[in-house]
Amino acid sequence: MTVSKTGVLVLDSTDPEPLARFYAALLDATVEPSAGDPDLLLVSGSAGVVLGIRRDPGQAPSSWPRPDDSQQAHLLILVAPDALDEAEREAVSLGARPVSADRNGTRLDRRTDTRRYTDPAGHAFVLAPTGGVSA
Repeated sequence: MTVSKTGVLVLDSTDPEPLARFYAALLDATVEPSAGDPDLLLVSGSAGVVLGIRRDPGQAPSSWPRPDDSQQAHLLILVAPDALDEAEREAVSLGARPVSADRNGTRLDRRTDTRRYTDPAGHAFVLAPTGGVSA
């Protein structure tokens, strides 16, 4: 018999409350404290917990993207292809910072369908259309 498990990606932050609110607004989710850890906030959507934000006074932002273009861990947020521009505007209005503005010709406006950002605490995330675009 397999033991039931739930995996949750946890991001560290020196100030977890605003970061949790950022992701809750971006993902149309709610924020609640973890019952077992006073330094952990859980961001939950309609399908359950999707992300944890943990207080870490020593957390430093990652250096993504790195100069050598190597991939680092990042959050991939999938959206409907026709809602990508709207999702981008929403993310930026909430405090996301674009880290690449690729123009590779995959769209009529020559922009890429994969949009890379950092959240307000410097963690990397990507907005990409559903349907198999790589991050």
